[in-house]
Amino acid sequence: MTLTARLRSSVSTLARGAIGVAGGLALFVAIAGVPADALAQTTAPAASAPIQGEGPALWVIKDADSTLYLFGSVHVLRPTTGWASPRVEAAFDSASDIWFEISNPDDQAAVMPLIQQHGLSPETPLSSRLTPEENAELEAAAQAMGASAAQLQPMKPWLAALSLSVAPLVKAGYDPKSGVELVLKARAEAAGKPIHAFETIDKQIGILANLPDDVQMAFLRETLKDYENAVTMLDTMVEAWAKGDVATLDRVMVEEMKAASPALYQALLVDRNTDWANQIQTMLEGSGTAFIAVGAGHLTGDDSVQAILQQRGVTVEAAN
Repeated sequence: MTLTARLRSSVSTLARGAIGVAGGLALFVAIAGVPADALAQTTAPAASAPIQGEGPALWVIKDADSTLYLFGSVHVLRPTTGWASPRVEAAFDSASDIWFEISNPDDQAAVMPLIQQHGLSPETPLSSRLTPEENAELEAAAQAMGASAAQLQPMKPWLAALSLSVAPLVKAGYDPKSGVELVLKARAEAAGKPIHAFETIDKQIGILANLPDDVQMAFLRETLKDYENAVTMLDTMVEAWAKGDVATLDRVMVEEMKAASPALYQALLVDRNTDWANQIQTMLEGSGTAFIAVGAGHLTGDDSVQAILQQRGVTVEAAN
């Protein structure tokens, strides 16, 4: 389920995408936060020691009357992972408006109907689509997350795969409530700062739900093979992120996906980065200061939001 040098196919890139999802789709928070009876999720144990570092990277865009900060987030973290820094605090406090990928990642009332609509197919249980060996793997994986294969049977392949991707991370102490977005959202609400979003949760679910059926099945099969490695690789990503090590983030989050899965890379990153760059340029036509927090995967690499903006003549600089 992790992005490693062993990736050789587009489906394995997505299936090993706990890193990509945790740093690229705010939907991760929604799925991780769905009640246990819906996704058979386990309860997080005590968190590990905080990660020390200089703080995650921060960029700034300025014109005559606008200041926009770009902050790469991780959607799920251990509660004691340290990531705040004076520059991030100052940038957030100076902003009048806050922007996220989606504005309601913790809104279960919005998530559950979408899962019912796009994530379930009880007339075609997973067991009917898997080999005996794969069904045994599904049972073992379900038990490892404190559930049973029977609870996963009604799910479409993409949802089952994503649920199996999320569960080991939650079990290892990663908590969506400690993710950057929910922490910043609470602060924004307390300070009365307006909250905006580039996308809706419907759109993010659609990215996975609209994958071709054969890709969804491959997603599930690859997840079953490798889901146990998710924690180790996410730990690596979070450590790099907390230190502001953009080069490592590019390698583990973006370059492997780009090389192994051009189509998914285009859909999950490039298309969305382009759309967000368009929206940011519209923001620059106005005035004021905004703080933008999106998955860290969108702010690294040759097709990052910053790179697209710079290609259009918009200056993006590292914030000090």
